[in-house]
Amino acid sequence: MALAHTVAFEGVDARPVEVQCAVSPGLPAFSIVGLPDKAVSEARERVRAALQSMAIALPSKRITINLSPADLPKEGSHFDLPIAMALLAALEILPPEEVDQTVALGELSLDGTLVPVIGALPAAVAAAAGNRSLLCPKGCGPEAAWVGATTVFAADSLSATVRHFTGQAILTPASPGEVVHRSAGKDLRDVKGQERAKRALEIAAAGRHHLLMVGSPGSGKSMLAARMPGILPPLSAVEALETSMIHSLSGLLDEGGISRDRPFREPHHTASMAAIVGGGRGAKPGEISLAHNGVLFMDEFPEFPRQVLETLRQPMESGDVVVARANAHVRYPCRFLMVAAANPCKCGHLGDPSRACARAPGCGEDYLGRISGPLLDRIDLRVEVPPVAFTDLDLPPPTEDSAKVAARVATARDIQTRRFEGHSGLRVNADAEGTLLEEIARPDVEGHALLRKVSQTFGLSARGYHRVLRVARTIADLDQSPDVRKPHIAEAVSFRVSTGRNT
Repeated sequence: MALAHTVAFEGVDARPVEVQCAVSPGLPAFSIVGLPDKAVSEARERVRAALQSMAIALPSKRITINLSPADLPKEGSHFDLPIAMALLAALEILPPEEVDQTVALGELSLDGTLVPVIGALPAAVAAAAGNRSLLCPKGCGPEAAWVGATTVFAADSLSATVRHFTGQAILTPASPGEVVHRSAGKDLRDVKGQERAKRALEIAAAGRHHLLMVGSPGSGKSMLAARMPGILPPLSAVEALETSMIHSLSGLLDEGGISRDRPFREPHHTASMAAIVGGGRGAKPGEISLAHNGVLFMDEFPEFPRQVLETLRQPMESGDVVVARANAHVRYPCRFLMVAAANPCKCGHLGDPSRACARAPGCGEDYLGRISGPLLDRIDLRVEVPPVAFTDLDLPPPTEDSAKVAARVATARDIQTRRFEGHSGLRVNADAEGTLLEEIARPDVEGHALLRKVSQTFGLSARGYHRVLRVARTIADLDQSPDVRKPHIAEAVSFRVSTGRNT
């Protein structure tokens, strides 16, 4: 019996799989066992054709491939290459000891060419954990080489793999792909007026606080949201690897390049629950996970199905999501910054004196009522975005651009990074909770008195109370103030109670 190694994906984790091959006397047969899906079961035909293209004939014996552990579902075409390697090792064409020290993945075409597959980055992490090298298709090499803790060999065909293991033509280790640099994004200077909304955008970016903008059509909500990536700091090395592993599983990495830009996802309001939170065939990551360490922009927020909106409540609080299905139970990280935009009512012109509405104000209450109280309670910042007057449009562009705002955001983020050193899993103020939050965001005497009065007047929930403290701590960081003072509490409260629904 010969062994090869590969992985099966469970969320962003790559679980090791041992590919066992036994060639024994008996009627000629080629079977694959170990809970394979249709794509894995069909691997025997692709492997057979690839070997024939190399003039390698299978023996007239019984060939059995076992994928261990046998109770773990095996999905995907990346099992082709390790199955072929285990078979070639069993036939003594490849040295078994060399194959045993390699994790392999790749799809075989009928002529033996290796086709790129998804998941090379998490597979490289698993190979490094097992102290093995990684062999993958040439198109996956630059992506997998970013791990750096293991040697990555990238072959363009099965014949190149054979030549490598037999010492005829050793493959050169793959190099990491190009870093995708931040392109010139949309600038806040394009937005005239809306100073309060710009301030809310800055606070949200500095502390990763969820933001809801409510305003009539054409007031600039989508325009403001599109400029959020321009004021966020680039991903750190750890964050870039986390995000890229999710994107690798979704096939979104371009030519092996890893981006330092924070992702910006904007699903349409007709998206299904599986598309938003993850699921479907193979329990793939959804939009909230693809937005990990970045921005999730949900325009026309009340138009999303109620069931979809309610599924956001737990991920917004915990920072990860568990996709549970009958045949899959996987966990994906999803620490995203949600920016939601909504019209004040169905027609969008509630409160506009020039557009009389016979159903006001009930129409607005019914429309925004589609956002449940528990979900609204998890949104830190709420701001009204009024229509922009013609006189504002006629003014010259603002002097403050995205670069200046981004510099203040970066300074605030640096303060938070130093603050949470030694606290595993905490990076920004939005992550703080419990006694740690009360310690770092303890207001002064005047601020505490104001917060108590607001809590009694507006009936803030315990969650709402703590979220005001988080926002106030972020505002203080933007002011580079070590203490949370009354003005910081006042501004945080003003964003909490600005849309008419206070929790």
